Amino acid sequence: MKKFLVMAVMALALAGCQTARQDRQLNGALIGGGAGALIGGVASNSAGGAVAGGLVGAAAGALIADATRPGRCYYYTRSGHQRYTRC
Repeated sequence: MKKFLVMAVMALALAGCQTARQDRQLNGALIGGGAGALIGGVASNSAGGAVAGGLVGAAAGALIADATRPGRCYYYTRSGHQRYTRC
């Protein structure tokens, strides 16, 4: 149990080191992997098809999420004005 808690704390600490781009890619991979596994499992009616669909979906989701990220981000100054900058 102690090892599990140490690993959980380390994983949470490393998760905080991601950039916005990596976070977007991770979310795209998770969504694509889940959808691909579902579609692959239903289409092939086997676990192998679900695994293959999940892998392809995760790769496609990460690539699509990275390609569609916005090119400009915004932030608010102390005075409350919205400013735009490159991401």
